[in-house]
Amino acid sequence: MTNNKPTVETRRWTMADGRAIVGDTGGDPAAPTVVLMHGGGQTRHSWAGAVDALLRQGYHVINYDAAGHGDSDWSEVYTLHSRSSDLMTIIEQANGPVALVGASLGGATAMRAVAHGYQPAALALVDIVPRPDLRGVKRIRDFMLANSDGFASLDAVADAIAAYNPHRPRPRDNGGLMRNVRLRDNGRYYWHWDPRILATDLDEELKEFEDVVAGLQSARNVPLLLVRGLASDVVDDHGIAELTHTMPHMEIWDVAGAGHMVAGDRNDAFNQGVLDFLSRTMPA
Repeated sequence: MTNNKPTVETRRWTMADGRAIVGDTGGDPAAPTVVLMHGGGQTRHSWAGAVDALLRQGYHVINYDAAGHGDSDWSEVYTLHSRSSDLMTIIEQANGPVALVGASLGGATAMRAVAHGYQPAALALVDIVPRPDLRGVKRIRDFMLANSDGFASLDAVADAIAAYNPHRPRPRDNGGLMRNVRLRDNGRYYWHWDPRILATDLDEELKEFEDVVAGLQSARNVPLLLVRGLASDVVDDHGIAELTHTMPHMEIWDVAGAGHMVAGDRNDAFNQGVLDFLSRTMPA
């Protein structure tokens, strides 16, 4: 049987301070590039379905693990400034137009880069706005801060995820969770990200976002899609209204039955909205 699944290759980018960022690339490098940036506590594997869909449409895709996540190196400090600097290093050799697709932390990173002068061909924000609902943000942080002593089994990992995200069906096979956890010598499973990414006080993180709101004024003409999970507690009507005022040409793609992790909850609907948006703003 012929395997028609698009192929990707893993590569490493070296940052100015020597850190390595690891990601997957696929498609013709001469084609328009779509950069995928996952949310906090996730890895590049959260985009698996989106990568396949984008490659089949003819795009060049870059899908990388953010600093402190997955296979990328950990850092001494984590800020939106450092994350956007990593992004610019990764895309500096891209040929032709570039679209940024960022979920949660990845979307915040993309907004930081755009607010400080980078002009992508298109920008898609996945359930994130410059001023998110603090209750939803706190719930995410509480989930990530829990279980600092690890898990006794993959079943326990699945239980924790199911309790946090009841919108997503529990997988029949827990093996896929090994993309998000690592088994240590003590026999326990730990999240595959640096706990220090949460060391910054929430108020300080939100303060760093303040200049993003003002900076986006200079990118008013960048095509923007906001993908919102209708069951999300992170993006509320107030946050959408403010972003619409800043970016009046913004489009909104609502995904029913999805929470904050839209691509994982409803990958089919997510791909439909993003591919339609890209086909109009940055055709492959």
